[in-house]
Amino acid sequence: MFSKSKINDPAPKPDDAKPAAPETPRPAAQSDFKPTAPKAKPAASVLSSDLHITGNLKTTGDIQVEGTVEGDIRAHLLTVGESATIKGEVVADDVVVNGRIVGRVRGLKVRLTATARVEGDIIHKTIAIESGAHFEGSVQRQDDPLSGKSKTAPQQGGGQG
Repeated sequence: MFSKSKINDPAPKPDDAKPAAPETPRPAAQSDFKPTAPKAKPAASVLSSDLHITGNLKTTGDIQVEGTVEGDIRAHLLTVGESATIKGEVVADDVVVNGRIVGRVRGLKVRLTATARVEGDIIHKTIAIESGAHFEGSVQRQDDPLSGKSKTAPQQGGGQG
């Protein structure tokens, strides 16, 4: 429909005399413009059920644990599978526990499903404990549970929910 006229082209360069591959026309401003399309969020890292890790894990992404971890975990979203066991402190924005954690849990949102077993304190902003979950420890609500500073007295919990 439209065609680029030769009138608007800048003066030819000295090395334009040799034949060059045809280029598609681009507006001059486009070379400076970098599109800022949202980047796709990477998939969660999955630690399979046959994996045993001794050491700490730290990521800004998501982790799904199906195996055993002896060490601390820090992540954005941590999902603990039904067959998983974590022995150490867990710090994450979102924590979903389907398996077992022995140690402190810190999270903005903490969810213990019916198959969860937690032996340790939970410091949270919001918490959900499904019926059937097993929990031994204290529960403490904080506005900023990830900071590690205690502000309120803990509430004791125990038994099955």
